[in-house]
Amino acid sequence: MGGYQEFRELRVWQEAKELAVQIYKLTTNTNFARNYGLRDQARRAAVSVASNIAEGYERNSNKDFIRYLLISKGSLSELRTQLEIALEIGYIDGKTFEVIEERCQKTTAMLVNLIKARKEKN
Repeated sequence: MGGYQEFRELRVWQEAKELAVQIYKLTTNTNFARNYGLRDQARRAAVSVASNIAEGYERNSNKDFIRYLLISKGSLSELRTQLEIALEIGYIDGKTFEVIEERCQKTTAMLVNLIKARKEKN
């Protein structure tokens, strides 16, 4: 689909995977690590973004790919909400939040652009 041999070549997947790695590292060494509920939800949401991009791509159907990209976008919004909560309760500082939020916004923009491009192919 789209000239790529596999999902790993998609820039949006690469960005989403790096975000998940960043979230895992963040939630390992802070107060975040002790709040199992919020930590696990943030990790699941972060992993879901990259995982759904990959799964949708491998379905070899434009309609399915779009659906999975939309799921990824929803998981990203879920993660952003959890990060806002973590900021407000002091689990992460403002600088850390800004860095991760910037990556989330970049990934969201990439998803939106890819969804738009895939819809135009229909």
